[in-house]
Order: sequence, then C-alpha cells, then structure tokens
Amino acid sequence: MTDLYRAAGVDIDAGNETVERIKPHVKRTLRKEVLGSIGSFGGGFLFPSDQYREPVLVSGTDGVGTKLKLAFSLQRHDTIGIDAVAMCVNDILTTGAQPLFFLDYFATGKLQPKVAEQVVKGIADGCVSAGAALIGGETAEMPGMYSEGEYDIAGFAVGVVERARMIDGRAVQSGDRVIGLASSGPHANGYSLIRKLVKEHGHAYEEPFGDGTHSLGEILLTPTKIYVKPILQLLQTHSVHAMAHITGGGLLENIPRALPEGVGCVIELGRWPVPPIFSWFQTLQEIDQQTLYRTWNMGIGYVLIVAEKDAASVVSALRALGEDAYEIGYVEEGRAGVTLLSSEGLR
Repeated sequence: MTDLYRAAGVDIDAGNETVERIKPHVKRTLRKEVLGSIGSFGGGFLFPSDQYREPVLVSGTDGVGTKLKLAFSLQRHDTIGIDAVAMCVNDILTTGAQPLFFLDYFATGKLQPKVAEQVVKGIADGCVSAGAALIGGETAEMPGMYSEGEYDIAGFAVGVVERARMIDGRAVQSGDRVIGLASSGPHANGYSLIRKLVKEHGHAYEEPFGDGTHSLGEILLTPTKIYVKPILQLLQTHSVHAMAHITGGGLLENIPRALPEGVGCVIELGRWPVPPIFSWFQTLQEIDQQTLYRTWNMGIGYVLIVAEKDAASVVSALRALGEDAYEIGYVEEGRAGVTLLSSEGLR
C-alpha cells in the first residue's frame, strides 16, 4: 500500500525522515510552558495566567510571498523561515504583545527532507530570536500542486499582553513624534516588482552587488528583521502611543493603520540612511516617490509613535539596545494618512 501511495507522489517515509530532521531545531525553541512533543495532533502551551490580571491574546498569520522564488533560484532555504516568523511576530508586537508560540505550514509537490529541514531551521532561528516556542505545524506533500523544487510556507503566531498595557493608537495626538527602526532590506515585500526589474534589465541573482562582498541574491534574501526583544524591553521603561510594522504597502499604507481618526503624519525624507538596494532599483528604472514608499519599507522596518517629550529618550534607549533608530517625522492634526516631506516640500 505504501508503494502504491508513493507511486501517486506521496512518500510517507520522506515525511517521517523530515520529522526526525527537524526535531533538534524545534527543541531549541521550547519554553517551559510547552506541553507535549513534536508529532502530536495538537501543540500544548500552559498559559502563564499568574503573570496577568486581564490577559489579551493577540494572534497573527502571514506568509513570505514571492521572495520564495529567490530561495528556489539560489537553492538557499535556511533564511526564508525567519521571514515567515518575522512577518507574524512583528505584527502582533505592534499591540505590545509578547509572542508565546508559533506554528508553521510547509507545502510542496514532492517532499525533500533536506530542504524541509533547512526551512524549519530558519523558522526555529526566527522563533529563538522572538522568544516564541515552535509547538507544531503541518508538512503537506501535494503532487501536482507545485512546480518541481518549489514549496510554500506560512505561519501563525499567538502572543499575550496585559489589557491595561495594550497599545492601540488611541493615545496618539498632534505633535507626537515618529521613530523609525532600520530594516535589514526589503524584508518580505515588493518581491514581485523586484523580480520583474531584475529579469527585465538582464541581471542575475548570482552577480556581485555593491562592494562585491555579497551577491545580489544574498542581499535580497537577507531575512526580515525581528524587533520583538528590543521593543519589549523598551516598553518596560518608556511609554509608546502606537506602533506599525512596515510590510506590504510600505510607509504610506502601514503607518495610518496605527493612527486614530483626525490625525495624519508627516515623514521627513533624509532623516535616515536608505539602504543601497533601494537606490539600485531606481537605477534600473525611474520609479516615482509614491510608488517607492508604497511598495517598500525604504530602510524603515518598524515605526513607533511617542510623545514629543519622550522622543529623544526613546531613540537613545533603542540605540543602547543595538537598534538603528531615527526620529523621522511627526503627527499633525487635520491630515489624512502619510505625507512625505522632501527638500522640495510636501508630496
């Protein structure tokens, strides 16, 4: 019967091998609250109820998008899992929530245990960075659904925050300052356009980029930065009115999600260093400013909105925690959304 199923494209033995390969990676992420072991039908997590008066569970789910195409092209699969974790935990972090656990979904046409192990290693690396336990997941082998050598991954995270300390943007007011934290590159957004630009202008992911230390593909595969630990540490000592994870839609679309009605913000261009990769995109093709800041993070992967009196202290604290932080703008009453302010004026 097993041979018959294998002939149909599903290899149960490969699935078992994959589970054995990923066990040591999963073990690295475990927290004391985790119950059970990998391979169970459900992941158990003993909620630390004694630490909260009114705990609010915050959840998020996301994928990696077409950045996966670069991993396929370069046959490098050990970082893409970090992106899957980052996209989820950075989202729930915007409420002030501490990530507790993470689950992943890995689907492919033909399971290759070595590749699956590399992907899960990246997921485990991301979980360790976020302080979240990898308590379960799904590995699906679906012949005919994916091209040879391709797969898809998605993740789901759950975190907790004390209700009284939950950040929801209601405290934001005119005069507040916008603090930006540096990104590690495009993160996991805008890759459909990136791949189009690279292909249409005759470039290859293997070619050297910049000073030649890394290839273009290596730069583009740099995983999404995980902001969890420094932000949670900052929240122990500083008040933050709102936070935004800069994902698809860039600065223009994501910051407004953190703002209450009646206010918008002005982003002052030139207040932070824009990574060379974004300037390189513009050398390939003229791209208008609105498209740039609606497609990519342009070097700012995470945003905090704080009171004007606290801005300098927050920037200093974040830098002491190892983050590249910049005051990049301000909140203004009567505006809608995000306005870009360049040396030529408002856009």
